[in-house]
Amino acid sequence: MNIRNRKDFYSGLIFIFFGFLAVVVARNYPMGSALRMGPGYFPIILGSALAVLGFMIAARSLWLSRESIEALALRPLLFVLGALVAFALLIQPLGLVTATVALVVIGSLARGEFRLGEVGALSLVLAAIAVSLFVYGLGLPLSVWPQ
Repeated sequence: MNIRNRKDFYSGLIFIFFGFLAVVVARNYPMGSALRMGPGYFPIILGSALAVLGFMIAARSLWLSRESIEALALRPLLFVLGALVAFALLIQPLGLVTATVALVVIGSLARGEFRLGEVGALSLVLAAIAVSLFVYGLGLPLSVWPQ
């Protein structure tokens, strides 16, 4: 087998792995039907679709041109993961607005350049959207501000 594009091949394998993992985990849940979905319906359908997509991506790597795999960039990885962890830890004690602002600010540090105006505007807009959607639209019991 001649793999011409290793990025696509490995990405496809990751998709296939997580797709099969979702199907295996959800195999004992009741499936239901399209009208009355059981707890296993969504993970099995989504996992199957993910595995098929992974297969298509991996198969495509056999005839596309070669691309080199770049070195792992730790800075973006650490800042994005740190932003998610900070959001999870801050949402209860400090509220949705503060946690969203922290998420955007820490996540934007992953990029080399930090523009305070852009980050500030993005944080406020995303915080307003999150509060409108989750607190008022869906009625989730989230505190908006610190308690």
